[in-house]
Amino acid sequence: MTTLTRADWEQRARDLKIEGRAYINGEYTDAVSGETFECISPVDGRLLGKIASCDAADAQRAVDNARATFNSGAWSRLAPTKRKATMIRFAGLLKQHAEELALLETLDMGKPISDSLYIDVPGAAQALSWSGEAIDKIYDEVAATPHDQLGLVTREPVGVVGAIVPWNFPLMMACWKLGPALSTGNSVILKPSEKSPLTAIRLAALAVEAGIPKGVLNVLPGYGHTVGKALALHNDVDTLVFTGSTKIAKQLLIYSGESNMKRVWLEAGGKSPNIVFADAPDLQAAAEAAAGAIAFNQGEVCTAGSRLLVERSIKDKFLPLVIEALKTWKPGNPLDPATNVGALVDTQQMNTVLSYIESGHTDGAKLVAGGKRILQETGGTYVEPTIFDGVSNAMKIAQEEIFGPVLSVITFDSAEEAIQIANDTPYGLAAAVWTADISKAHLTAKALRAGSVWVNQYDGGDMTAPFGGFKQSGNGRDKSLHAFDKYTELKATWIKL
Repeated sequence: MTTLTRADWEQRARDLKIEGRAYINGEYTDAVSGETFECISPVDGRLLGKIASCDAADAQRAVDNARATFNSGAWSRLAPTKRKATMIRFAGLLKQHAEELALLETLDMGKPISDSLYIDVPGAAQALSWSGEAIDKIYDEVAATPHDQLGLVTREPVGVVGAIVPWNFPLMMACWKLGPALSTGNSVILKPSEKSPLTAIRLAALAVEAGIPKGVLNVLPGYGHTVGKALALHNDVDTLVFTGSTKIAKQLLIYSGESNMKRVWLEAGGKSPNIVFADAPDLQAAAEAAAGAIAFNQGEVCTAGSRLLVERSIKDKFLPLVIEALKTWKPGNPLDPATNVGALVDTQQMNTVLSYIESGHTDGAKLVAGGKRILQETGGTYVEPTIFDGVSNAMKIAQEEIFGPVLSVITFDSAEEAIQIANDTPYGLAAAVWTADISKAHLTAKALRAGSVWVNQYDGGDMTAPFGGFKQSGNGRDKSLHAFDKYTELKATWIKL
């Protein structure tokens, strides 16, 4: 555990040298156009630096280098054991630079420094090392054949991977994709969100330092409608992986069809139900989890428990527990190690969240906690964790992904009704069930149309469990051995003996 204080972090922030250029073929470089955009910290509105605004010309450079490196075999044909060792070194470098990476993440995105240091950086490092450790333990297949035939089923790296990652967990989401993509031998072009590009830019140099050949990992900061679109339409990008909004995910599918039918793997939005039955084994624990499920990371979480479904018979007892638990989640300066709720990522997102809060009022929901912008004097973008009671599942705040700390409380009278409400959404990313009845837990979990279901907890799992969604929450899975399927092609080789 670090002993750094808020004053220490603030001094480090003043001393920090921020790199804002793209990274192509092992070198930091300006955008071909020379264009930049401003990187503004949501902590206090300060200008962190000017970031290269890449476009189609930069995408072409990066793809050409990634393809040439892939074809050279310097990484793609390297023995799995050697790729493993390099990936483990890469993970180790993240740990060595943990404080620098955490500071970049917090200044750029607004999350509490304690979360960046103890959750995001270790999680990113684990994603790299876990995938690296796995790569020499995944076996190919021999088909069942006649005695004079030999059928081989082998996996090969898909080639050039475009990875577009979101702004809420910039480093960790990048490494969830880089881990299996690099371990399987691909070349990768990483496009971080323009809202939080700094850790991705820094990560690129660490990859080369670890021993990953130049050109294998390229990083292109810039906007989705410029460089993101160029990667999605590029005929020499073989696979596109994406985490972000459902709206953009749908557009990427169109771009695939308009170009080379590249494989597209999407992790999109969520409106996750957190279902608390009257027989929940520990209502206090459920209340504390419900508060954390909406306040953690300022609610900027695709799996946020944004719909709290409570059995009517316990609502009057349970809701006050949630309101009280939420009081422990207080927005504050993200550079203070004691802060557990930081700033929303930028002014645009803050205004979006405030507009949803206004919508809740307009539609007749009852505000019972929070609901206001605070700490305006800091110049940052802070909104109180918010609870609306009396919400109908048809309301806008119950149907649309807010991506902020706004909780909708909905009551139900039976398990069947709870399941119906829970599934009545375009999304299917995650859900939670609280009950002491093991049969009810299993039956409800089976009935929920969601990629992850947690029982008597919220947000369980680790690298061994796949992560992804049903319906308009996307396709494909991050984490676990299943993630490797996205980055490999299956080849059948049939030999007559």
